[in-house]
Amino acid sequence: MSRPAGAQSIDDILAAARARLDRISPRQAFAELQDGATLIDIRPASQRGADGEIPGSIVVERNHLEWRFDPASSARLPFVTDYTLRPIVCCDVGYTSSLAAAALLDLGLARATDVVGGYQAWRAAGLPTATAAERTVVIAPGASLAQS
Repeated sequence: MSRPAGAQSIDDILAAARARLDRISPRQAFAELQDGATLIDIRPASQRGADGEIPGSIVVERNHLEWRFDPASSARLPFVTDYTLRPIVCCDVGYTSSLAAAALLDLGLARATDVVGGYQAWRAAGLPTATAAERTVVIAPGASLAQS
């Protein structure tokens, strides 16, 4: 099968997204979270329920991310008031988060990035996690609560 003219593979799209990001390790993300950065968990409720959550993170469904983090959007989160925010996106293993962080760059959030290796690398590094039942995260409008 030949690709249509101008079409890219997902590997090409991912590489282009990552070329625009200053990706950070889970330990760097944890340090920045402690210093006030916004850690955004875009994993679905089923993954968070099965694997756990990152205390202090904000859960935003991937399909709502741009609306919740565009400072000019009427659907933005209340704390998203300007373009200086430091959003750090986390998914399960660090692929979808790269695409999501690049979308935030496109919105003008120049400090957006993602976590290399995602939640799985976070957990493997021994960083804090919690069960969904502990409710240590902020659930953004439209996001689903995880069930443990």
